[in-house]
Amino acid sequence: MFDVKKIVRRNIRELVPYSSARAEFMGTASVWLDANENSFGSPVGEKLNRYPDPLQMELKRAIAIQKSVMAERIFLGNGSVEAIDLLFRIFCEPGKDNVIICPPAYRMYEVSANINDISVRKAQLTGSFQLDIPLIRNCISSNTRLIFLCSPNNPTGNDMKRQEILELCRSFDGIIVVDEAYIDFSEEASLLDELDSTPNLVILQTFSKAMGMAGIRLGMAFASVEIISLFNKVKPPYNVSEITQRCALEVLGKKSEIDLSIRQILMERERLERELKSCSIVKRIYPSSANFLLVKVEDAEKVYDELRKKGVIVRDRSNVRLCEGCLRITVGTEGENELLIKVFKELRIAKNEPLKKT
Repeated sequence: MFDVKKIVRRNIRELVPYSSARAEFMGTASVWLDANENSFGSPVGEKLNRYPDPLQMELKRAIAIQKSVMAERIFLGNGSVEAIDLLFRIFCEPGKDNVIICPPAYRMYEVSANINDISVRKAQLTGSFQLDIPLIRNCISSNTRLIFLCSPNNPTGNDMKRQEILELCRSFDGIIVVDEAYIDFSEEASLLDELDSTPNLVILQTFSKAMGMAGIRLGMAFASVEIISLFNKVKPPYNVSEITQRCALEVLGKKSEIDLSIRQILMERERLERELKSCSIVKRIYPSSANFLLVKVEDAEKVYDELRKKGVIVRDRSNVRLCEGCLRITVGTEGENELLIKVFKELRIAKNEPLKKT
């Protein structure tokens, strides 16, 4: 039976968290003289002279309504990266514990582990980019604290099998972290409705993709009340700015615009896939449930360089195992995609020769 208390680091269990002025008094008042703010105001924005709500409760309540999740089960951070870092700091003893990742995947899992001096065990995805469950189980040791999964996966774009994830949760005594940054573009349902029955599940989502708010740096983590309370215990006191909270609340009120944007991206993803398939330099386009395509081409380095010369920047993933010869291409606007398609259709690659136009 999973017990979160058994895997929390001792120093975190015993930690007395910092208590900020806004955490000690969160009521209403006419005069605020408790936080050493500039009482004369800010020259660039109303109320920006005041510290933000450290627990972002108004924003969490708005998210809770849209996601059908209790506000107490939501953590908000400076991008999903903050939540990833906190998971290491809460559950992993540096130089002792280990985590499992399933490459190819979002590389910040490994980078954050290295920053925190946590050993990384790799369970490579299968040739069809699915989880290798026997390999994952073989990687688990008594010191394995976290397993990171990404679905839809980055950079491959595919969904992982829901039942395999849940079976892994049931058989593992640590934390399973499922990164759902691209879930809004997928036909598969989020795992949010599994939180009640899966106490060791942490789900990551973001405002950066479907909501189009990458610039405000706001990530979400959903988990049990116990795990979220640990996040709040360890996080910096004012980790999400007032400006970010305001922008997030505003965009949550524009659901119809967000839904339209998602539909446009999905339509352009389908068109982009169809057009690129007809290009002679394209060898394969992998199925995608995200807002990007993983495209295998002849001589990825040369294709990337030619696109760059035309002012079109994609991501070269050809040095990633299982993604050899592949470019990761974000779905752009209709005009942006037209330019990309035009360059692809103009290119051919002769063996051992530079790229030439037809």
